[in-house]
Amino acid sequence: MNEERLKQIFLITGGIVLTAFCLLPFLWMIIISLGKNPDFLSGQTSFGFTFNNYTAIFTSSSVHLLDYLKNSLIVSTIAAILATIIASLSAYAITRLKFPGRILIPLLLLGFSMFPQISLLGYLFKMLSELGWINTYASLIFPYVTLALPLALWIMLSHFSRLSKELDNAALIDGAGRLKILSKIILPISLPGLFSAFILSFIFSFNEFLFALMFTIDYKARTIPVGIALFEGLYGQIPWGYIMAAAVIAVLPIIMVIALFQKYIMQGLTEGAIKG
Repeated sequence: MNEERLKQIFLITGGIVLTAFCLLPFLWMIIISLGKNPDFLSGQTSFGFTFNNYTAIFTSSSVHLLDYLKNSLIVSTIAAILATIIASLSAYAITRLKFPGRILIPLLLLGFSMFPQISLLGYLFKMLSELGWINTYASLIFPYVTLALPLALWIMLSHFSRLSKELDNAALIDGAGRLKILSKIILPISLPGLFSAFILSFIFSFNEFLFALMFTIDYKARTIPVGIALFEGLYGQIPWGYIMAAAVIAVLPIIMVIALFQKYIMQGLTEGAIKG
């Protein structure tokens, strides 16, 4: 067996093992959600399959799954849009304008992102309480934008820094303002980075748990990760069938977003690393 053949076998085997490692938890989750008598700890599920778990979480008046999902989509979308807009404006200013401390800004944001969320919880709760934002969308959107901003900013910085400043100079000579240059020239060229910043900010906000747990009280603002985690309190036991069915529903928006925009995500993350 030659070296090339052996290399191909290792690559195929490694790919199969990695794919199985990633997909098996999702397959197990689907199986449990469809089981008539699911028992997660023992691994025993009845051979019969049923959609009763899905029917129950959609029809039960105490679960509010659709409310949780709606809250997650609204909060995540708004937070991702705001984070992407702020990151785009900031990245353009840092890469195109000369002002004191412009190099320090992304470094400070990066350092801020390394603080554990729990260390900020008390101060944020006190501030949001004084503003009357507890159990509102604003109580989640505000911290989510702040937490997603460092990632979005660095993605946009990597894209804007590789674009020639001659584009700006030519537009300035023609009489265009900075905002017009950004919206009409820079952003259209940097669409992959824009998509990447938005989608990764959306995924981060959609999956966030700690702030959603502490800053929301009921289904009016609570997001789906917290809603699923509190199923045990609703039923006095661990309803694995309901939890797994709700988890399947919860991951569908993320899977759809990644499937639809996978090309832009990969293009945005790789192109920004190459300065041309």
